[in-house]
Amino acid sequence: MIVLNIAASRNGWLLPLAFACCLSSANADVLDKPAVTSEKAATLVQLSVARAGNRLVSVGERGVILLSDDNGNRWRQAKVPGSVALTRVRFVDDRNGWVVGHSGVVLATRDGGESWSMQLDGTRAARTELAAAKREEGDASRRTADARQLVEDGADKPFLDVRFSDAQHGMAVGAYGMAFRTEDGGRSWLSFMGSLAAADARHLYAIVPTRDALLLLGEQGTVLASTDGGRQFRRIDFPGKGTLFGAVSSASGQTILAYGLKGNVYRSADAGMHWERVELPPVSITAGTRLGAGGFLLVDESGQTYRSDDDGRQFRAAARGQPMTDIALAADGALVGSTVRGPVRFAAGNGKEAGKP
Repeated sequence: MIVLNIAASRNGWLLPLAFACCLSSANADVLDKPAVTSEKAATLVQLSVARAGNRLVSVGERGVILLSDDNGNRWRQAKVPGSVALTRVRFVDDRNGWVVGHSGVVLATRDGGESWSMQLDGTRAARTELAAAKREEGDASRRTADARQLVEDGADKPFLDVRFSDAQHGMAVGAYGMAFRTEDGGRSWLSFMGSLAAADARHLYAIVPTRDALLLLGEQGTVLASTDGGRQFRRIDFPGKGTLFGAVSSASGQTILAYGLKGNVYRSADAGMHWERVELPPVSITAGTRLGAGGFLLVDESGQTYRSDDDGRQFRAAARGQPMTDIALAADGALVGSTVRGPVRFAAGNGKEAGKP
């Protein structure tokens, strides 16, 4: 039920997908079984989308990864060594990217998404945390006991975000405080769960780099900050108690908008150290993106979009479109959202699909 609870708390319309993921994660072969190639792949549930140079890459259920080289008008399927649901995709340049997902999966590409290799899974992650807990805190510690439970549970917990600062240095976080880092492009991964005591094993949904710090956002208004490159984290005094699903920042990293459950949106003008509430309707915000100088776009679970042109201080409602799980800005200026019916293009000003009335 772990997967079901996490996805259901994010937005109600993803409940059917959550059930499917929960069932598929119980099968041991999903880690080793390649994603099935399908002519209908572009209509399957997609959970995240990102730019890789001029290319768009979208990921979602059953290990499906889609590529578009014409700004989201047409999509083709990449070959993927695993068939678990994929929750987040990020690129640091046009060739180097990472995807995370259920069963503790981390996938990497060095060719812009054409091919993928598996770098980590939940079984290896649990064993890595157990070794780290014994080494850092001793065999009789609470952390070591929790790590033994991770090993016993198997590969049943998802990563929910991944972020790299360059082609070598990155981290992945997820359910129950799962947190791992790499300094060699993902060839090896180290646990830093011992640095996240302030998270109290809450789910971590987002990694947010700012001008001066690195933030982790998660369940029940959890905001953790690191000023030493992610070695140590401390709890930030945050005014909201609702779960935070993500954040979007200005180009400088000075302005941060954190968003989540029941329309909770908070703005920081000092790279995440202090926050104030932004008024929006009480509907969960599921995705957001930066539009340009002082521009932001948010979308709620009903598909309603909200646009700000004053650095996130105020938002106005744009037209309603499809519910989205993520948004990326295409090279031609259109927006592409990942949805339960696959990726879609839409215009930034009105939320409707680009090229449609």
